[in-house]
Amino acid sequence: MDIRKIKKLIELLEESNLTEIEIVEGEESVRLIRGGPFQAMPATAPQQLIAVPPATPAAAPMAAEPVVDEAEKVPDGEPVLAPMVGTFYAASGPEAQPFVTMGQTVGVGDTLCIIEAMKMFNQIEADISGTVVAILVENGQPVEYDQPLFIIR
Repeated sequence: MDIRKIKKLIELLEESNLTEIEIVEGEESVRLIRGGPFQAMPATAPQQLIAVPPATPAAAPMAAEPVVDEAEKVPDGEPVLAPMVGTFYAASGPEAQPFVTMGQTVGVGDTLCIIEAMKMFNQIEADISGTVVAILVENGQPVEYDQPLFIIR
């Protein structure tokens, strides 16, 4: 694989919200991972990727529960999880009102937020009816797959 192509892939990875990209051309492949425990390197086959331990001691594994301040407690209710990796937006535009606010009643199918992934804006809808008792993500914050976004009771 041409080194110019690899450099271009690195630039695309840096400019996007992606954390990993893998390209396969025939028997050649390259896999780039940002911020992970792997070293990005070209390979002739995906099996030749080598795991490199992080330079600093590993942080404690992420808990399945949402990370919150010790002073704050996540209320009981049904979590709405991010269906994809992307950027969370509470409103349709910078000057627009948020789709939902704390204490607002929502129904099945109501838009709760937008997640931007690969320049596509995806509306996230409520799959249950109830009251929004917690908004766990700030506007413009990156979110991971299955990360809790809202708590609806």
